[in-house]
Amino acid sequence: MADPRKAVAENVDGAFFVDSTCINCDTCRQLAPTVFEDAGEYSSVCAQPKNDSEEREAFHALLACPTGSIGTRSQNKAKSYLSDFPLRIDDNIYYCGFNSEKSYGANSYFIEHKDGNWLIDSPKYLPYLAQKFKEMGGIKYIFLTHRDDIADADRYAHEFKAERIIHKDDADSQPDSERLIEGKDALQFAPDFKIIPVPGHTRGHMVLIYKDTFLFSGDHLHYDRSRKHLAAYRSVCWYSWPEQRASMARLAKHRFQWVLAGHGNRVHLNEDEMSKQMHELVEKMK
Repeated sequence: MADPRKAVAENVDGAFFVDSTCINCDTCRQLAPTVFEDAGEYSSVCAQPKNDSEEREAFHALLACPTGSIGTRSQNKAKSYLSDFPLRIDDNIYYCGFNSEKSYGANSYFIEHKDGNWLIDSPKYLPYLAQKFKEMGGIKYIFLTHRDDIADADRYAHEFKAERIIHKDDADSQPDSERLIEGKDALQFAPDFKIIPVPGHTRGHMVLIYKDTFLFSGDHLHYDRSRKHLAAYRSVCWYSWPEQRASMARLAKHRFQWVLAGHGNRVHLNEDEMSKQMHELVEKMK
C-alpha cells in the first residue's frame, strides 16, 4: 500500500498520489495518461481526476501498479473497479493488469479463443485473476516473448496445465517449458497464430501475430506517445542492436494493425500507416 508520508514532491495536491517506491515502469501513465506523468525517476500525479471516467482510470492504475506505489487520501474505491480486469482492448483481446515487479511492470495479455485461450507473458499471480481466467475458459497456451517478462508464468502453467511456449535461446529462464521454438524463421503455429523470432532485445525474443491484426510485441517494439511513432528501446537492448534492426526489417514484411507491447504504449493504426511507420523505424535504427 502506498504511503502518503513517502509521496513524491511532484504530485499535485489532492486525493491521488505516487510514493517514492515507484520504479517508473510507465504502467500508470498508460492506463491514466491525464492523471499521471513521467517525473524523471518516477511517475507523479500531474492532475487529479476531473470526472468519473478519469477516476476509474486512476483506480485501474492503482490496481495494476506492480509496486503498490499509488495511493489515495480519500475513500479507496479500488475494489469497486477490480471486476473491470482483465480490461477488454478489442475483439477477444484483453489486458490482464496486475503487472508484476518481477518483470519490471511489463504488460501481459489474454486472448479468448474457441480452440483454447492464450496468455501472452505473465501478470502477477493473484487468486482473483486466476479465477477470472477460469471463468473465461482457462488457459491452453502461455506465450513468453522473452526471458524478462515471465513473472509468474510457472504458477499459471501449473494451475491450468497450460503449455508454455518460449524460444530455445531464452529457455533457461523457464527450463521446464513445454514447447521450444528454434531458429529465426516465422512459424504458423495454428490457423490464427503466427510466431516470429525477433532476436535483439534478447537472443531468444519472439513476437506473436494473431489474425494478421494483433501484434504482441514484448520488448521488441512499442509506441512512443510523445513522438506519436513506433519505436524500439536501444538503451535496454540486452543482446544486439544490429540483430534487433534486422529482426525489425523482417517483421516489417508482416501485416498487423495493433501493437500490444510489454513495455511501452500500445497503439492501433490502419495497415498502411503501420507499414509506413515500421519501415521508417527500420531506417531510424541504422
